[in-house]
Amino acid sequence: MTSAPLAARLSIPSGPLFFPVTAYGADGGVDLDVYREHVRRGVEAGAAAVFACCGTGEFHALSPEEFEACVAAAVEAADGRVPVVAGAGYGPALAVRFARLAEAAGADGLLAMPPYLVVAGQEGLLRHYQELTAATSLPVIVYQRDNAVFTPETVVELARTEGIIGFKDGLGDLDLIQRIVSAVRSEVPGEEFLYFNGLPTAELTGLAYRGVGITLYSSAVFCFAPEVALAFHKALNTGDDEAVNRLIDGFYRPFVDLRAQGRGYAVSLVKAGVRLRGLDVGEVRPPLHEPNEDHVKQLAQLIERGYGLIEEGV
Repeated sequence: MTSAPLAARLSIPSGPLFFPVTAYGADGGVDLDVYREHVRRGVEAGAAAVFACCGTGEFHALSPEEFEACVAAAVEAADGRVPVVAGAGYGPALAVRFARLAEAAGADGLLAMPPYLVVAGQEGLLRHYQELTAATSLPVIVYQRDNAVFTPETVVELARTEGIIGFKDGLGDLDLIQRIVSAVRSEVPGEEFLYFNGLPTAELTGLAYRGVGITLYSSAVFCFAPEVALAFHKALNTGDDEAVNRLIDGFYRPFVDLRAQGRGYAVSLVKAGVRLRGLDVGEVRPPLHEPNEDHVKQLAQLIERGYGLIEEGV
């Protein structure tokens, strides 16, 4: 666990936020040695934080025991250089269990994912996240997506809740996120509340979210092409929109088009990319499936194209 407050460390966009894949061995079990290496490489490449066992890390497929071991391995590999945030989700009892396991494993914070299956009203969602936050001493980032969609008024109450430090948007409704940012700014003045672009391949919408004032984002591409992700991050945060657009046109848009060719490719295509770069992190667990051979070949070509762009001086 790092010593500085998580919100302060995350508020400085020193690099992309790294969401490592979870490594599995030939027997299908978690391979902690390969996972540590994956995390270590990401930290040394320039990640600003490690988000362990979240969406890209197949949180849904991990047992509590595997989850705790992976979070502890990520903490060990990060070695205090950057904060480690762990996923937590499902219904109240399991979400609290995962949160406490993450705390015991040394995590610096939690990414609170949507509750399982049910579509709840605002009152119930607010209570769920407030009770989860109260269950540990870890600061919490609430993740909006799927069946957890919030009104601006609810996010204001989340921002007022001690221990909730941020809001990650995986919905992509810019009208809603602008109203949320405005409401929190007006109703909770002076509160240091963080916002994250959490859409799959967030770089594609980076310019739009920057317009709303949101510069923090999760980068799945960083898992397999960290230099490309770092070049984009630098361009976005220095206002080099020409370089941003060249990377979008030459790499990110084609990657998103490829990702759209299969369900679950937001995870399995990323994992294939890590393997293409020489680290055998295994395949995804069901119900996700592997990309087909042609799509993997296209991914390899895209990675080569992305590195070609940065060699040209993007």
